[in-house]
Amino acid sequence: MQKKNIVIGVGNMLFKDEGIGIYAAEYISQNYKFDDEDLEIIDGGTLGFKLMAYFQEYDNVIILDTVSIEDEVGGIYRLPSDVLLGLGTYRKTAHEVEIVEMLEIVSVLDSHANVTIIGIIPKDIETVQIGLTKHMEDKFEEFILNAIKEIESLGIKATKVKNILIPDIVKSMIGSYNGEHLTRIPNEEDFTHAINL
Repeated sequence: MQKKNIVIGVGNMLFKDEGIGIYAAEYISQNYKFDDEDLEIIDGGTLGFKLMAYFQEYDNVIILDTVSIEDEVGGIYRLPSDVLLGLGTYRKTAHEVEIVEMLEIVSVLDSHANVTIIGIIPKDIETVQIGLTKHMEDKFEEFILNAIKEIESLGIKATKVKNILIPDIVKSMIGSYNGEHLTRIPNEEDFTHAINL
């Protein structure tokens, strides 16, 4: 029986670099083809504990995410679950805490996925803004190549078939947030005029 493999982009794209895992998953989905048609690539967003089902149902889970490790911004880490469980300082954002707690729970089960995190140290995960910092944009291709290397380590051949750039990936993901309806949202002058009435 063929192994079930999944790539999950995790994060929150409302907080600058926190969205890099989600963008990376979408970038891979739009730009690469794989010889394993059953390989799934999903936006795990902030699903939290709902991700545990994937840890139980799949053979291999690759998570793309930020990591809170005290090191240089843009540093990229490959963290198998056993290493991750030993990193007490890793748990800083809500989803990082949830991922570690889920791994702790499933580690006692007879059958669970091999979970590997490909993580990058972010520059800014506090500013409420969609899009990546220049630091993350500069490291994005390297982050993607590390993710592809991990996918290929499962015996899956990856072929780059398109070159859709990260700004276009971000725009495609925010979709309706960037749509014509924004012209109907009052601007600052409208608010000032309304207050003065």
